[in-house]
Amino acid sequence: MPTNLQVVTINVNGVRAAFKKGFSEWVIEHSPDVIALQEVRAETTDLEEIFKAIEEQQNDGTKWHILHDNASAKGRAGVAIVSKMPAAASRTNLGPKSFDSAGRWLEVDFKIKTKTVTVISTYVHSGEVDTLKQVEKYKFLDAMTKRMAELRKEDGLVVVVGDLNVGHTELDIKNWKGNLKNAGFLPEERAYFDTWMHKQGWVDLGRAAHPDVPGPYTWWSYRGQAFDTDTGWRIDYQLATPKLAKVASNYKVHRAASYDTRFTDHSPVVVEYAI
Repeated sequence: MPTNLQVVTINVNGVRAAFKKGFSEWVIEHSPDVIALQEVRAETTDLEEIFKAIEEQQNDGTKWHILHDNASAKGRAGVAIVSKMPAAASRTNLGPKSFDSAGRWLEVDFKIKTKTVTVISTYVHSGEVDTLKQVEKYKFLDAMTKRMAELRKEDGLVVVVGDLNVGHTELDIKNWKGNLKNAGFLPEERAYFDTWMHKQGWVDLGRAAHPDVPGPYTWWSYRGQAFDTDTGWRIDYQLATPKLAKVASNYKVHRAASYDTRFTDHSPVVVEYAI
């Protein structure tokens, strides 16, 4: 019998703030096997305290194992993978040593029976046209593309999840016409996604589950009525190797019931894998 592995990716927009707004209640209700976090913006000790509190509330014997990669700049970025099972191995290196990828790329291997499943939590720069922020974004996307090519050659069970800060197609942004010249929907950014999906063979599980329809969006600005009018972006992804995509199911975006019940400006994206 296969083991069902439920993987969720969430940009928490500051894990301490999310904890105060209902993050722990969501974790307790859904209790996924692997939680990939982005924009942790906290110390490892903060994560340990939060998940210790969650364990106490769950009171069912669950033990959460935490791997966390801090950003170089304190209070910025930060990615983590929290799981019910201990990791077999982990890596944070991405690109040349001169390139700062700290807090943005965390690979974790899990041993499930005789198989190795690799979950990668990543947080791509938001970027800003004609600034150094956009230069850094392209450096990161270049490094990602190289590493993802290596992972595809290994032909294993791998999923890259996280806030990739790019809408791939017109279906991924409600107001795509108004964002043609903005970071997050530039042709140069979207071309990386074309390479990953069409040349390297990664499977966008969100689009595979919802072909030819807008969204479902995963991020809405806190400004204006974006959430209430569903004027969103689909920028949180689960990109799987073909082997892993074959056993993926139940892709869901856990959109909050209302604006005031959100614990972050993103929604959790959940997929189940039959390993």
